[in-house]
Amino acid sequence: MVFVKNIDPVVAVAQLEAILTDCGYEEAGQRPRSGQLLSSPEDDASLVFSLSDTLVEALATAAPPDLARAAESWSMTAELQQCQVDAQTAQLTHRSLGPSTRHGSGLPGPVHGSRCVS
Repeated sequence: MVFVKNIDPVVAVAQLEAILTDCGYEEAGQRPRSGQLLSSPEDDASLVFSLSDTLVEALATAAPPDLARAAESWSMTAELQQCQVDAQTAQLTHRSLGPSTRHGSGLPGPVHGSRCVS
């Protein structure tokens, strides 16, 4: 689980998808199930949302060097820069999204990362 403030995880994940799939942010954010809320909006403890099939496939099939390059680019987005998320943390975060997709579940595993405090 990632504990962050001032980062919209739906925006951050759409940015990752845009980087991994070489599409625009708007296109990534409009794909079916991209960022669809799955948890209760009243639950302040956790936020669970869906990933598009395109992102799940990209994470499941990307080679480690491609994931490392994507993490570097992802860490340079304004959304992650505001909390000083570096490439190593970004790589750990998207690596956590991928393992369960490789096992065919289509659902991301828990994401572990850093806390950004405003």
